[in-house]
Amino acid sequence: MADTVLFEFLHTEMVAELWAHDPDPDPGPGGQKMSLSVLEGMGFRVGQALGERLPRETLAFREELDVLKFLCKDLWVAVFQKQMDSLRTNHQGTYVLQDNSFPLLLPMASGLQYLEEAPKFLAFTCGLLRGALYTLGIESVVTASVAALPVCKFQVVIPKS
Repeated sequence: MADTVLFEFLHTEMVAELWAHDPDPDPGPGGQKMSLSVLEGMGFRVGQALGERLPRETLAFREELDVLKFLCKDLWVAVFQKQMDSLRTNHQGTYVLQDNSFPLLLPMASGLQYLEEAPKFLAFTCGLLRGALYTLGIESVVTASVAALPVCKFQVVIPKS
């Protein structure tokens, strides 16, 4: 319990700090993209570190789908103390991971006015997923979307080589 609260506070402070140090109070799309990129980069490095600490048998996945199932179950539990709610794929390299009560969005789930703030709180997790996948040998593009709080969908696209 304490680890979860600590992680949520730390994440909230990272987001707040990146937006607070912006010299222009309304940075426009360019400033927001830079802050989102910084958060995504932090998440990527954390995802890589988590991936490097995985047991050796975990690193022996043969199928992309098995790797994504692992992320939805084991990695999600390690980070958020719950499993992802659903995983869908088109079997052509696109996966949609859905969390119906994403922990980092729960504090703001009480109102629609927070919906536009949601991307700030998803960039780190997109990087986390991309970093873990990279460590497991899969290059990917990870994006997130929120239509209603606290439901979040992460789309993972794995380009075919």
